[in-house]
Amino acid sequence: MTAARSPKLSPPPASPRSRGAATEGPRLGLRERKKIKTREAIRAATYALVGEQGYDTTTIEQIAERAEVSPSTVLRYFPTKEDIVLTDEHDPFLAAELRARPADEPWPESVRAVLRRAIAVGVDADPEVSRLRTRLMAEVPAVRSRMTESMSATSRLLCDALAERTGRDPEDLEVRVWSMSFIGALLETLLYWAENGHRDDLADLVDRTLDVLEHGLGAAKS
Repeated sequence: MTAARSPKLSPPPASPRSRGAATEGPRLGLRERKKIKTREAIRAATYALVGEQGYDTTTIEQIAERAEVSPSTVLRYFPTKEDIVLTDEHDPFLAAELRARPADEPWPESVRAVLRRAIAVGVDADPEVSRLRTRLMAEVPAVRSRMTESMSATSRLLCDALAERTGRDPEDLEVRVWSMSFIGALLETLLYWAENGHRDDLADLVDRTLDVLEHGLGAAKS
């Protein structure tokens, strides 16, 4: 079985996403700001190298050299190369946003509002990085596999937020099923977006996804 060809992509600019997320809450301390700066330097180095030579041929050592840190520092922040592509500062941000929604707001409306905000903050503000990440998810098996592995951690955050809102236990089967279904649906939405050349508006695709989760599949349109 031949290995998938590593895509070569135009290197995007350094991502401002975590800076935007960081400014939403209380001012961070110096140590945390330095950590964010280091993570962003590693991400920017990775994006640039992948653009120049492809994903598979980009090594941790090359990333470290470009980011001006040690390989051990790269691995301390990101246990695998795939994690550099997939992780960002948004999971805690999204959980906080969900908790900040009105307590009497229907849960589906809260989720829809928070995702629209997340797209505006994380995708529309840095479209090149967003397209690169989702294209790697679609084209590189290792990235997609790691994404699937990481879904459980994101689902856990969602379970906790959903349990707080509904008064249920986060370990309830219904809470876990809804959360994992939601995370899986978003993953498929991102893959669909990338596989179709990012032609569609991502916010519209997410709205369609949430409609399916809320109302079911329905009959095919003639």
